[in-house]
Amino acid sequence: MSYEKLAKEILELVGGEKNVISVVHCATRLRFVLKDKSKANKEKLENTEGVITVKESGGQFQVVIGNTVPEVYNALGKISNLLSDSKRTDGSKEGKKGNIFGRIVDVISSIFAPLLGVMAGAGILKGLLLITSNLGWLNNTDTTYTILYAAADSLFYFLPLLLAVTTARKFEGNVFTALTIAGALLYPSIVNLKAEGVATTFFGIPVTMMSYSSTVIPIILSVIVMSKLEKVCNRYIHESVKNFVTPLISLVVMVPLTLIVFGPIGVNIGNAIAAGLVAAFGFNPMLAGALLGASWQLLVIFGVHWGLIPVFINNIAVYGRDGVKPAATASVFAQAGAAFGVFLKTKNKKLKALAGSTTITALFGITEPAVYGVTLRLKRPFIAGIIGGTVGGAIIGQAGTQAFASGAPGLLKLPIFYGPGGQGFMGLIIGIVVAFVVSATLTYILGFEDPVELDEPIKAPKETKEKSDEKVFSPLDGKVIALSKVPDSAFSSEAMGKGIAIEPKSGRVVSPVNGTVSVAFKTKHAIGLVSDHGAEILIHVGIDTVQLEGKYFTFHVKQGDQVKVGDLLVEFDIDKIKEAGYEVVTPIIVTNSANYKEVTTTSKKAVNEQEMLLGLNLYGSEKGNIA
Repeated sequence: MSYEKLAKEILELVGGEKNVISVVHCATRLRFVLKDKSKANKEKLENTEGVITVKESGGQFQVVIGNTVPEVYNALGKISNLLSDSKRTDGSKEGKKGNIFGRIVDVISSIFAPLLGVMAGAGILKGLLLITSNLGWLNNTDTTYTILYAAADSLFYFLPLLLAVTTARKFEGNVFTALTIAGALLYPSIVNLKAEGVATTFFGIPVTMMSYSSTVIPIILSVIVMSKLEKVCNRYIHESVKNFVTPLISLVVMVPLTLIVFGPIGVNIGNAIAAGLVAAFGFNPMLAGALLGASWQLLVIFGVHWGLIPVFINNIAVYGRDGVKPAATASVFAQAGAAFGVFLKTKNKKLKALAGSTTITALFGITEPAVYGVTLRLKRPFIAGIIGGTVGGAIIGQAGTQAFASGAPGLLKLPIFYGPGGQGFMGLIIGIVVAFVVSATLTYILGFEDPVELDEPIKAPKETKEKSDEKVFSPLDGKVIALSKVPDSAFSSEAMGKGIAIEPKSGRVVSPVNGTVSVAFKTKHAIGLVSDHGAEILIHVGIDTVQLEGKYFTFHVKQGDQVKVGDLLVEFDIDKIKEAGYEVVTPIIVTNSANYKEVTTTSKKAVNEQEMLLGLNLYGSEKGNIA
């Protein structure tokens, strides 16, 4: 049976998508939280091909599948909307851990995640058009250029529309209402009010107009509040009219609120920052350059950089040059360097491809794909970029570099910083090179949590190195327990495979075989290994410990790592886990035990790490256990 077919049958038998509040998976099973458990057909599920058993525990409806659970889980995502950002995919609760800045970064990154591919593609096209225009191959007044530039720039110009969709999906709001709010911000009449400088009021309340194209924070804040407002409205408005009354209330409230509050917040903060930086450049150019180099990308993310744009333009118009803008260029090249550092370090093929392409677009001044798709998402590279931008900005500020024309910072726009006698230009070159190198180096040294592609678990090799029996050594110190005594029928019934269990006396798990880490779950309670001879081993620390969501566990390896017997895999706090109400008995399962004629177990009542635990016999033996 295909994974998609199995996922479809499971979904139907738990009562359909509308009956599912959330679904996550652990090492062995899909864990559903259902609205109405009576709608689930447990008996039929247990008799479904591909399903080992079904359990109800801890308020969850658990469908035990075995070591193919990641594939079935991903298939579930393809046939339904259950795995959207609003329904967590890894069993962890988002947004309730870490500091405020970290939570904001996580939200922004997840909102941008669906846009990364097209954003990178549009960024590359935009960069190519800049190259062809600067080399004279394609005139920017040609209609061909206009059409291609529209294809490249439309995503960035209409970014609020796209963010409205992804934010609404994340916070479970009405996507079309969110789109309408974003459309109002970009509506021609609203845009013209800003362009014409018309004094704008809403029922007498003054409205500070701003340009909303390419902005991020105003629409995200607006849609988050809208989603909360919708929930309140739907609670009190009658079912027969809420389909149009709730959107009506949302539009009437949220469009003015966004224009009056969320947008102007950025304008006012930006104006204050602009005034402060201009004063700082007059007082100490090196310090001011460092501040702008450090903060520019943060200002862009929160949409408060617009306060500096008039300063750049006014200085060039009045004085013929501007000494503020050059330091911001360091920030651009710093984020490019950080993305390049990710490219060099990551082992994740998808991330490497994304980091490589976004490095190129960032070098041409288009940083959105690099920032939102790579550095901000991984956090540490973004911080490395801030540090690199600080150093580069300080160098540029001290050099007294000037901009003599307007233009987005990037390789092709460097000539705008070359004036009479080339004063400060070499300082700019040194500054951006240092910013790039420092950021790339720090990213590589500091590292980051390399995303694990759990949708592609490593399989046992089709051809084993040697057709022979195999030994599995103990991954823990502790008391040996027969698998039949484990208080979880998925293990005790041997439905997952044959094996043994250990009541650990120390919080360490080491590798029982020479092989590869095939699955390293984000919840850290379980780990899968494939030995060099093809044995598939699952080590599941505790019973139902997936509920701890990684708390009290520390991984020392990641998926794809090569390990030898005795290498440290996981550490865990036995006392804390027990205090939380969970048993720590740890099953060690040979999930492909059907490939062996016999699985023999140790006769010892207690074992130490790396002592003989299981024997996997291809041709059988005369003994039922091993010494």
